Amino acid sequence: MILQALARYYDILQAEGKSAIAPPGYCTTGVRYALNLSEDGELLDIFTKSVEAQRGKKVVEVPQPMTVPAQVKRSVNVAANFMCDNSAYVLGLTDKASRDPDYAAKRFQAFRELNTSVLRAADSEAARAVIAFLERHDPARARDHPAIAGQLEGILKGGNLVFMVERKLALKDPAILQAWEAHTAKSPGPLMQCLVTGEAAPMARLHPSVRGVRGGQPTGCTLVGFNAPAYESYGREQGGNAPVGEPSVAAYTTALNHLLAREDPPPITLGDSTVVYWAESTQGDYAEWFAVVFGGFDAGVAAREARNEAEERLIKIAKKVKWARGLDASALLQGLDPRTQFYVLALAPNAGRLSVRFFIADPFERIIDRIVQHYRDLQIVKEYETQPDAISLHAILGETVSQKAREPKPAPLLAGAVMRAILNGGPYPAALFSAIITRVRADIDDPDARISKINYVRAAVVKAFLIRKVRYQSQHPFKEVLTVSLNEQSTIPAYVLGRLFAVLEKAQLEAIGTVGASIKDRYFASACAMPASVFPVLLRLSQHYVSKAQYGHAIDRRIQELLNLLDVEQQPFPAHLSLDEQGLFILGYYHQRAAFFAKRDGQHELADLADEPIESVITEHQS
Repeated sequence: MILQALARYYDILQAEGKSAIAPPGYCTTGVRYALNLSEDGELLDIFTKSVEAQRGKKVVEVPQPMTVPAQVKRSVNVAANFMCDNSAYVLGLTDKASRDPDYAAKRFQAFRELNTSVLRAADSEAARAVIAFLERHDPARARDHPAIAGQLEGILKGGNLVFMVERKLALKDPAILQAWEAHTAKSPGPLMQCLVTGEAAPMARLHPSVRGVRGGQPTGCTLVGFNAPAYESYGREQGGNAPVGEPSVAAYTTALNHLLAREDPPPITLGDSTVVYWAESTQGDYAEWFAVVFGGFDAGVAAREARNEAEERLIKIAKKVKWARGLDASALLQGLDPRTQFYVLALAPNAGRLSVRFFIADPFERIIDRIVQHYRDLQIVKEYETQPDAISLHAILGETVSQKAREPKPAPLLAGAVMRAILNGGPYPAALFSAIITRVRADIDDPDARISKINYVRAAVVKAFLIRKVRYQSQHPFKEVLTVSLNEQSTIPAYVLGRLFAVLEKAQLEAIGTVGASIKDRYFASACAMPASVFPVLLRLSQHYVSKAQYGHAIDRRIQELLNLLDVEQQPFPAHLSLDEQGLFILGYYHQRAAFFAKRDGQHELADLADEPIESVITEHQS
């Protein structure tokens, strides 16, 4: 399924003709230097081909992407490429420590033999110039050449080199390209049925490397490969275990490398996974819309300004989304076909291989449906007006780790699991809920470090997790409190106890003001897990605070109202609360605390907005 989708996307890009996708028999790779030769094969000078690129807040030099003949797959073996390779192969120069004194010489010899044999079939001045250079070049004296000595430090750092003849790129010479294509057609693999197309085709023994996955090897990783007898079946080796035709292999690897190298919109990094996405369409709007929703909030985006800009784009797009029972995707995003198939693929490195974290394939309409549902599930009353209406995935994952850690990074597998749940429309992973509960128990309010034990994002995640867990249980009692704002009529003990704790905390605050360690710092974790052991103590303390507070009688009346919602005859304070009930406790506390600060003019009306259109909830910041 994955290979088929990528191969179809390659065909779409080829038919479009506007993209820089490499044709069959070629690939796109970075080139750092070009050796400029005379017509006689003399090395005249070396030009840098690096280009400037924005990397975060810095502008750095990176190799220039260039279409070159398909490169071989190698690890420790000696295998040369045609007309484009590193300095060890092209010049016989390297600064790598090796036990083999002929390390570079062997590689240059392999490069010279391959290139001269292919170029002799090309009748052109450029081909003859490159042949003359390779036959004349001596790696032992290469460092003394003036052109090489001037660029030696940069050349030895790594990167590919290509040839120019009289300042014209040799790889653009039609005779050289024709010779290469004739060479690749000489030795096809055995004829077998291709698993991608179902047709008979020459089988690819090795699949090209995939580059650009974060954390993967610089030389690339393998998506499909078998390198040990334990993985072989019926005597078939390497690619014979999963026969894929050479045209299909070239198509899917080229398309995948293109997606990983794409800059607008770029891949998304989540934990240890790199996420690529595409639509079966020549229009780029599908991928751009998806990138705004997820890519703009990527945990790898360090600049806060970049996140704010992406958030504004999201809000503008989200305002176009009109929620209804029958979702009309054609009305959501003008000019896009809601039936267009859309794909999301998450890859993670595993030594020299790639692991597939998840693969989503759905019509674009359904992708929109699930993303909007995700944001609706997260809707909850805000603590402050300045807080974002649309909570980003980055913000959610950031609340699962301690902000005091040296490197506050979420669990690698958690990010991918959350994104998969969003795109599948299923329950969020239990690990997300557990991590949020753990942080609520462990953290202590610290305004200077911007740490809040229970905040807007954590409460929203708790609500959304429980909503998705009980969504398809029509009679589940929890549903009555999984709302945007306070439910004053609910009698669910865990929710009522959370509200009661917020009232007791307010009593302390009004009586003695801010203290070094409030009852929330001391008792919240215990009250949330074991109410029976804490609430009797808190109620006794509350009488002291009520007597000192200016409006103590109002607080005391609120405490009595909440106690009346509990069944005093059937143990009003449970000995233990389950993990889900602890979530309700947190939600009740948050709802009640938010209700204390509701404005009288109705700007913070505590109404349930769960059934309102999303455009009424997601408002534009500029208004």
